[in-house]
Amino acid sequence: MRQIHLKRLMSDLTAQPFLLILASLGTILQVLLTIYLPILIGRAVDSVLLPQAENQLLPILWRMLFVILMNTIIQWFNPLVYNHLVYSYCQELREKVMVKIHLLPLSFLDKLGNGDLVSRVTTDLEQLGNGLLMIFNQFFVGFLTILLTIVSMARLDWFMMFLVLLLTPLSLFVARFIAKKSYLLFRKQTKARGYQSQLIEESLRQELLIQSFNAQEQFMADFKQSNEAYADVSQDAIFYSSTVNPSTRFINALIYALIVGVGAIRIMHGSRFTVGELTTFLNYVNQYTKPFNDISSVLSELQSALACAERIYSVLDQEEIAESGHEILRSEDVKGQISFEHVAFGYEPGKELIQDLNIKIPAASKVAIVGPTGAGKSTLINLLMRFYNVDNGLISLDDVPITHYTRASYRQQFGMVLQETWLKTATIHDNIAFGRPDASREEVIAAAKAANAHFFIQQLPQGYDTYLADAGDSLSQGQRQLLTIARVFLAVPKILILDEATSSIDTRTEVLIQEAFSKLMVGRTSFIIAHRLSTIQNADIILVMVDGDIVEHGNHQELMAARGVYYQMQMAQE
Repeated sequence: MRQIHLKRLMSDLTAQPFLLILASLGTILQVLLTIYLPILIGRAVDSVLLPQAENQLLPILWRMLFVILMNTIIQWFNPLVYNHLVYSYCQELREKVMVKIHLLPLSFLDKLGNGDLVSRVTTDLEQLGNGLLMIFNQFFVGFLTILLTIVSMARLDWFMMFLVLLLTPLSLFVARFIAKKSYLLFRKQTKARGYQSQLIEESLRQELLIQSFNAQEQFMADFKQSNEAYADVSQDAIFYSSTVNPSTRFINALIYALIVGVGAIRIMHGSRFTVGELTTFLNYVNQYTKPFNDISSVLSELQSALACAERIYSVLDQEEIAESGHEILRSEDVKGQISFEHVAFGYEPGKELIQDLNIKIPAASKVAIVGPTGAGKSTLINLLMRFYNVDNGLISLDDVPITHYTRASYRQQFGMVLQETWLKTATIHDNIAFGRPDASREEVIAAAKAANAHFFIQQLPQGYDTYLADAGDSLSQGQRQLLTIARVFLAVPKILILDEATSSIDTRTEVLIQEAFSKLMVGRTSFIIAHRLSTIQNADIILVMVDGDIVEHGNHQELMAARGVYYQMQMAQE
């Protein structure tokens, strides 16, 4: 799994060939200059100790100065290229994830919490970027340094080179053993972090509810448990990853001491091996072993990065909503007749909520949907809006299956007002014009007046230009609801869906809104989900749902005369 994600990361980075080639050339040049410097140091030592090398010290020193200056410039330039490459990739990946999220079916998104998704797009992506930077800054430089150092050591002395190569696999073995353990722990860490983010996000969104129910202790107990779990697995992951560096440093120090002893013995026994060459070789040993320390650190960080990549790519690899239709539905062609024919649906396989649903709704009808909690009212709307696909059966609009149309053109004909309001961080004008960004100020004001929101908007500091930095949290629940209702009045859809649309509004304003809705519903098919039955008595059709099935339908007078479920619900509310 790790190899697959690593290959995929490298493959994605090749989408920026210019930066990748520039980074590669800079890395190669940096390593070549680093390898060449010990040779000059060894020659400088020999020019002092050997009689035949006199008068060579000054030219060597000038050459060393040039190499050091060039290497310094390149080491300053390379991280700039690495940063641009990695952050450009992360920016593109973040955009891909956000686009992907909006193309995924709600059945998948419902299984993931908002906090977990936010953690994947922010924290996990940031961790991945840090890991990739370490790969470029340390891994590639270290790997190339190792290869060229081996070649340089072989040119100096084969025996000493084999001695170094014979001992270094021990360092690699230790690093690999710890890295495998670290990867598993970092995977647990990212999952624990996602759960904790979800918990924090929920508490911040529902702080009023937590305080209302005095549930602070309960929440803190849950948070403390998740925090302890995250801390424990983080400590384990960091501990295992942190042992790589000291372990490899200890082994490399032993190798260095052994090379010093062997080299000194050979020089004392009259070998052709000079002090300058030993100095160069010892520099190479340092250069050869140091990357192992860097690479071992990178391997630890890489495990965390790959664990994050796995979570990010798991979103990108999800199957998108299949676009079954290709026809464009135009507003002028919509009459509004809707039919449910033998519809069956369940959120989970084998657990059907709706079974063999059949109902035909004439165009321009005002349809109320009532029933106990969990009866399937919202599910019916989810199927109508194509948020979920039916398991069996057919839903038609004007005798044409709704799957024949593209989702975008089909949903454009609907206007929804939900019980839960949502406003974005923007001006009042932009929030009302959310469905029609090109709407003029006059049109926005007209919609606000129709929704009875114009009065309170005028009381705000900048009126329609008031910026909701808190996404509307400073407004009352009723004011937020009025703004969402104004959106629908501005969009003027062909089909209306009102899900407890006036639940957060005072009685006087509700009467005004109901009058405005009545005008808007003229000539349009409308669906109203309501718990207060007094608000839907003038509906053309009332659908009574129980356990996912429509057990009664008709108008108010007919259902009251039948003395069935609807009659019992009416009596219970009086």
